[in-house]
Amino acid sequence: MRVTVNRERCVGSGNCVVNVPEVFDQDDEEGLVQLQVTEVPEGLRELVEVAAQLCPVGAIEVQHRVITK
Repeated sequence: MRVTVNRERCVGSGNCVVNVPEVFDQDDEEGLVQLQVTEVPEGLRELVEVAAQLCPVGAIEVQHRVITK
């Protein structure tokens, strides 16, 4: 799973940081989302999905990898 954020869309609500501080942070100047990692560890994937759903402006995008043989 890969996660990206749109800082231009972010309004700094902090829901993502509260739910998954291992993945999300906020910058000190504007309070906008920053990623700690782009590749989400297995144990945090469900929490990142919830954080994306809770984002009031849809600034978090989760991309699932498709494995082909």
